[in-house]
Amino acid sequence: MEGTVDGFRYGAVTPVAAYLMACLGGALGLRCIVRSLIDEQTWKPGWLALGAASIGCGIWTMHFIAMIGFQVEETRIRYDAGLTVLSLAVAIVVVGIGVFMVGCLGAGKGALTGAGVITGLGVAAMHYVGMAALRLDGSIRYDAFTVGLSILIAIVAATAALWAAVTIRGFLTSLGASTIMGVAVSGMHYTGMAAVSVHLHGTTGASWAGDSPTSLLLPMLLGPVVFLLLAGVVVMFDPLLVLGDGEWSRSGRRPGADSEFKAPATTSPRPRREPYARKQ
Repeated sequence: MEGTVDGFRYGAVTPVAAYLMACLGGALGLRCIVRSLIDEQTWKPGWLALGAASIGCGIWTMHFIAMIGFQVEETRIRYDAGLTVLSLAVAIVVVGIGVFMVGCLGAGKGALTGAGVITGLGVAAMHYVGMAALRLDGSIRYDAFTVGLSILIAIVAATAALWAAVTIRGFLTSLGASTIMGVAVSGMHYTGMAAVSVHLHGTTGASWAGDSPTSLLLPMLLGPVVFLLLAGVVVMFDPLLVLGDGEWSRSGRRPGADSEFKAPATTSPRPRREPYARKQ
């Protein structure tokens, strides 16, 4: 028996909230990447790690906020806690590989392409590991073509977001790139969910005893959401990330270098000549 799948149990609430979280994670992560590129004196591994964790947490929170709205009408669902946590680790680690590629190799065509592919695969890997955590009285099946399309969407959009963020490094441009990243994650998720069909094991409307999906997901979502808020505070209080690189990025100088100048060479005043004494 085929189950009736509904991914919008709460209407537009979960898709909109999920998209906003993906944009937030993408915005923070991409700005951290830019920060590591425009200031050679910064602690690059720290900024890149913060960027990877921000993007990974944004992807993960997007997925599971969207999954709060997912239901199969004929059976109750729950989640395996271990696989749910593993999906978060997969997102951070795989996306981190792509982020460090851009941060260490620069914004060249090869580095951006490789980083975009790996980041897109990280988005997809997180999604399908998260789906593997789903438990219900049935089996989940996927349409292979739609799965492939979802992975392609993730790769193309992630590559475009990285390119926009590191090629045009302005603050507003990075915000625009974060919306592209949000589209990548959300588009991949809902395309992947369109590939899902559920074959029920029984026809009696069996329900799963135990905790509801939200009783597990909501507490687990709290940690990544708090992390994103803290990362936002770090970015907000970094002058270079808030104000943009401006003239400094074009001149290649450190922040505040415009106010540093060499004092003009001072010359000692010419000694005053005493008038010659008149000859007597």
